[in-house]
Amino acid sequence: MLFFYNILIHIASLILKLLAPFSPKLKLFVNGRKDVFSTLKSKINSGDKVIWVHAASLGEYEQGIPVMEALKKEFPNHKLAVTFFSPSGYEIRKNNTLADVTVYLPLDTKSNAKEFIKTLHPELVLFIKYEFWPNYLNELKRMNIPTYLVSGIFREKQAFFKWYGGFYRKALKTFNHFFVQNDSSKKLIQSIGFENVTISGDTRFDRVVDILNRDNSLDFIDNFRFLNSARTDKSTLIVIGSSWPKDEELLVNYINQSSESVKFIIAPHNIKQEQILNLKSVINKKSILFSEYQNEISRFTRNDNEELKKTQVFIINTIGILTKIYSYADIAYVGGGFGSPGIHNILEPATFGIPIIIGPNYAHFAEATALVHQEGCISIQNENELKLAFDSLLYNSDERLEKGHICKTFVQMNKGATSKIINHILNKNLNN
Repeated sequence: MLFFYNILIHIASLILKLLAPFSPKLKLFVNGRKDVFSTLKSKINSGDKVIWVHAASLGEYEQGIPVMEALKKEFPNHKLAVTFFSPSGYEIRKNNTLADVTVYLPLDTKSNAKEFIKTLHPELVLFIKYEFWPNYLNELKRMNIPTYLVSGIFREKQAFFKWYGGFYRKALKTFNHFFVQNDSSKKLIQSIGFENVTISGDTRFDRVVDILNRDNSLDFIDNFRFLNSARTDKSTLIVIGSSWPKDEELLVNYINQSSESVKFIIAPHNIKQEQILNLKSVINKKSILFSEYQNEISRFTRNDNEELKKTQVFIINTIGILTKIYSYADIAYVGGGFGSPGIHNILEPATFGIPIIIGPNYAHFAEATALVHQEGCISIQNENELKLAFDSLLYNSDERLEKGHICKTFVQMNKGATSKIINHILNKNLNN
């Protein structure tokens, strides 16, 4: 089976190179891998002690941050190498300050795996959540390098649990330990003979809890949310995070019919200019783009932000500040729930104690399923349900506060995964 797998990987590599000129994302995927080995050789010396963390994309990287920060603290003499599979993760976090070197993971061929691991020579390897590359895992096993799965999730539909999954089950034997998020994942992996598994929980909870200790202030929101110059009347602020066009189709009518005492901040998932301008064009309330505010910030300052106070909709056409924006919200709508695979991160608004509204596609997200069940989060199917949910939270402050309290408590009750993982690694006596 490994023989046929390797053939398929080489065929896929050729196809990707042929298609790359016609797809910006594939072009990044292919071209980004050309200099991986030269980059590693320039950043990693033969005498360096190295810890390697692999994240498929941006979400997994964010999930791994608490563990990486803890590892840097416990092992300050080690270098940290981070790899990404997807351009959507690498391109956004390629200049992160946490890692000593950040590169794409070369495709999973035998030769790539051998050269990569030989060049990097890690003492410890962590794969975040999923992605199981047989050649890399086999080489790590052959080199006797401790390898862990962090915040893993297993589902019955995965090949590991099918009659034809022997090849994939074999790849799992390379892991020294599995840290999984929930009991169902533990039972599934135990059902195929693995006992080296611990329910650690989801490291994302530690990530969002830590956000509370940071400076989340944004001057423009401090001014935007007030309704008058005296700053005595404050609007009710609804933050719409990571929205897609399907979300926005439902939201625009509600925004256009909303009271002047309600203000909206929209941070779309896609910030391409055409899509942003199209969104602004269908909103009939006074609105402003973040880029417009930045370009004319001196005018807003001179006018004591009078225009900002009269503005009802602020569209964020930049990245990196959504988490801080959530800290100001009275209500949050998190997008993605009308598409596949589903909603974006609801833990960021939840940690601030904010009630959350989402679309119907959330079944693959344990935290969303739990919060819907606990009634801290409301799932809506259509525009009418959206209106009912927003109105209920806007005009019933007790309900708003209660659902927010449920969200915040849920996050606090589920923190602690990082310490479980780090304590296990420390007990294995990784050399300082």
